[in-house]
Amino acid sequence: MLIAQETVFDPQEMFELYDSVEWVGYTRDVDKLCRGLANSHLVVTARDESGTLLGLARTVSDDESICYVQDLLVNPRFHRRGIGRALLEHLKARYAHCRFFLLSTDHESTPQGQKNAAFYRSLGFLSYEEKRMAAFGLPRVRTI
Repeated sequence: MLIAQETVFDPQEMFELYDSVEWVGYTRDVDKLCRGLANSHLVVTARDESGTLLGLARTVSDDESICYVQDLLVNPRFHRRGIGRALLEHLKARYAHCRFFLLSTDHESTPQGQKNAAFYRSLGFLSYEEKRMAAFGLPRVRTI
């Protein structure tokens, strides 16, 4: 597996990856997704030896005090192979100098949230509550 920074994104390849995890908010407008990726602070991908895209992680950061992991996704066909862990470990090392290294995921009350929480905890992450912090967001109307 090769982890590398990428700056150019093939719309079909990105659609297939994001569609594999059913992130329809991204796949409705793939050109917008690709612009968002291009405008991110950093995008790293995991590919196999043949160049097949296995997963992707991207950050929003000032590269001084904060790094927010916007996306971390691995095609479900390649789950349980250490790909997500490798991508996140790469980002943790890259942004080790930042005071805050944050991400958001589904709530633990959901089936996916339980899996995600276990994964992130295995890498040393704590919930906002455990860190005596809170996170807030503005409600947005979502059309499915």
